[in-house]
Amino acid sequence: MDYFFLFIASIIIIFALLLFLKLKKSQQTPSKKENNLRTQKNENGKVEFVRCPLCSTPLAKNEDMFSRIYRPMTTADQRMTVHGCPHCYPTLEPGVKRTCPVCGKSVPLDGELIARLFNRTEGKKHVMITGCTECYKGIK
Repeated sequence: MDYFFLFIASIIIIFALLLFLKLKKSQQTPSKKENNLRTQKNENGKVEFVRCPLCSTPLAKNEDMFSRIYRPMTTADQRMTVHGCPHCYPTLEPGVKRTCPVCGKSVPLDGELIARLFNRTEGKKHVMITGCTECYKGIK
């Protein structure tokens, strides 16, 4: 009878150990969804997800923004418009809201963000959003 209880106790301990190892492994490795998301370093050197400036949805590695850059291409500062990402343009996914990061107003589907693109001679290009079509509605 003592061997039976010892056998059952050892099976429970092995099962608990396997369960603990499985949980620890799942916490250490990023999920498939997180592993597929695009990341970048911010000004402080911290890694963060690349997000759409309109809807704040994290972008996957295969997703691009819909934007337009206007000529002349040789200048260091160009005008640019950002229409959105695949989650908010050309159709809006359920639960996604398009909000201007400057004024906080809701941006309609036919609206866009207005930005400046700075072409640096070294390193990455820099985009500065100056407003949206709702911000500039009354300005001529």
